[in-house]
Amino acid sequence: MTALTILLVLVLLLVVFGLLFRLQILTSIFSGSYVREIGMSNRVNAVLMLVFMVVGGAAFFWSFSENFNKMNPPIASIHGHVMERMFWITMSVIGAAFVLTQVLLFVYSYKYQHKENRRAYFFAHNNTIEVVWTIIPAIVMASLIFAGWKAWTRITGPAPKDAVVVEVMGKQFNWLVRYPGRDMKLGVVNYRLIDASNDFGFDLSDKAALDDFTSTEIHVPKGHPVLIKIRSRDVLHAVYMPHFRVQMYAVPGMPTRFWFTPTMTTDEMRAHLGNPNFKYELACNQICGKSHYAMKATVVVDEPDDYQAWYAKQSPNSANADMMASYKQTSEKAGLGKGGTKGAQEAAISETGETQAMPLSAQASM
Repeated sequence: MTALTILLVLVLLLVVFGLLFRLQILTSIFSGSYVREIGMSNRVNAVLMLVFMVVGGAAFFWSFSENFNKMNPPIASIHGHVMERMFWITMSVIGAAFVLTQVLLFVYSYKYQHKENRRAYFFAHNNTIEVVWTIIPAIVMASLIFAGWKAWTRITGPAPKDAVVVEVMGKQFNWLVRYPGRDMKLGVVNYRLIDASNDFGFDLSDKAALDDFTSTEIHVPKGHPVLIKIRSRDVLHAVYMPHFRVQMYAVPGMPTRFWFTPTMTTDEMRAHLGNPNFKYELACNQICGKSHYAMKATVVVDEPDDYQAWYAKQSPNSANADMMASYKQTSEKAGLGKGGTKGAQEAAISETGETQAMPLSAQASM
């Protein structure tokens, strides 16, 4: 306690001495007796500002060009080209503004360094300048926002009626994937039915859920629209598929969606990159916990015929005896099991945006 008291007293003394020193300087300035020696340090700092601008700018552009391909993987979706073009237009506009302002900042710091007998010019106001640097940025920003809004509403709006529907649910720390069965309609789910054998919480009293099935991989057909329905079971995650330029948050209690059309199969991308081990990836790019780094899923883009063959081999929920038994036990214990009622189905449609899709047999020609 004594040591702490002594430390506090010393700190207070330093503060008092500092204030007295500052007061002495201010008194000298007001009396006109204060003389400030600039010396060489001011010029050295001014030159260092230019050096920092040149060296720092060169290092930035070198780093950018060196890592450009890592930051921009090949595009494998139709809308990806639109997103990429919009991104680089935005980057060009704000990049040009950034470079201009930084060059002026460093050059002016050098040019208008302190010199004896030179005083800064006081520039009070100029209406023309105010209008110019308000109107031009406003027009540019409004144009960029409008273009982004158009692209965003297109890829998050209603998908084509024949779109392949896939639902992904994020949970710490993996992705759960389910597909509708041959009725092409996702069944009702209920979080109160989630247990060790029913990860999604399928309400199997809803007949539409009986032929749904889950998968450890996401399979989608090339050249056909794919609607990704997104949920989270616990915390905020993000569906991020860089090659398709897809990113959408998975929010607890708020289903989201995103649709896209893949343009290159996994095999075609492997040939394009010269990498036989390449895999499309669904990753979570939100820090969702200590094992966030491992939250990944493999996305396989098949030729349409290969996708049909894979789809036909999948086993529906009704074939999972453990899930059926667990559902019966859990639903009886919780007093549930009415998911097949009209009210529950309407609630599920309202929540997920589920609509009747084209039957699988009608998609055989896609």
